[in-house]
Amino acid sequence: MSFRNVTVAGGGVLGSQIAYQAAFCGFNVTIWLRTDASIGRCQPKLDRLHGIYMNTLEAMKTNPAAYCRGFTSEKHLSDEQIDELKKRADDAYKGLKLTTSYEEAGKDADLVIEAIAENIEQKEAFYTELQKHLPEKTVICTNSSTLLPSTFAHFTGRPEKFLALHFANDIYRMNTAEIMGHAGTDPRYIDEVVEFAKQINMVPLLVKKEQPGYILNSMLVPFLTAAEALAANGVADPETIDKTWMLATGAPLGPFRILDVVGLTTAYNIVIMNPQAKDPGTTPGRIAAMLKGMIDAGKTGINAGEGFYKYR
Repeated sequence: MSFRNVTVAGGGVLGSQIAYQAAFCGFNVTIWLRTDASIGRCQPKLDRLHGIYMNTLEAMKTNPAAYCRGFTSEKHLSDEQIDELKKRADDAYKGLKLTTSYEEAGKDADLVIEAIAENIEQKEAFYTELQKHLPEKTVICTNSSTLLPSTFAHFTGRPEKFLALHFANDIYRMNTAEIMGHAGTDPRYIDEVVEFAKQINMVPLLVKKEQPGYILNSMLVPFLTAAEALAANGVADPETIDKTWMLATGAPLGPFRILDVVGLTTAYNIVIMNPQAKDPGTTPGRIAAMLKGMIDAGKTGINAGEGFYKYR
């Protein structure tokens, strides 16, 4: 089966990126959002991505370092070829459809990519309702950062067509796609999702068995948690922690810059899965309180213009 119609559920940091990238690569893309207010929060993210694609492509005409792997596999392009990519980016932006209707989102979907909040109850409720509105052909993927596809397979109504497809942030630059089935996933659908990942200019990375956090987050989440603990326990401030990591390892970003890209809401949802986070005297409790205070102040990361750093 060849996917053409893609629905992305959720318009957050990654949902908006997945949708824009798929549209940029020629797919018909619908974004399902829970409420009209969610549409209002998603649209500025799409506006920002449109600016990033258009400005980065224009910069590639004079600056080879501006090249992004998610745009094209060809590093050396003529100005005319870059202008064609800019047209594709503009067409993608104009062609995205946003809806709160399950029926509209599901009626002709070949592939649904769920990218809603990292919350078990919300995901179960979404899948339970979604399955009522999908044709038999539809394959469903979850972009869950830490939760296993087997946790939700039953609720999809099609466990054999359900698997995980996980992206890194800034997918136009960090173009990885981790693909992980569960015990009941039919291998043919894994192959179809691998092909889709290639078609949207991602590098498919097969995970051989279910692993919370896949490959990337199995390494990244402990790293970010260690940095959060240092800050929450008053060992050092975020800027000093980032500076330490960058100077000592040569990394371009420190953990708190990465957290701003990931989004603090996602980081908060991950830490509160730890039962110790309910106790404000524990390190997980202090991390949760630190993140919750920033979220309540509207400092949710780069898309909000401020997180641990300011971006306005």
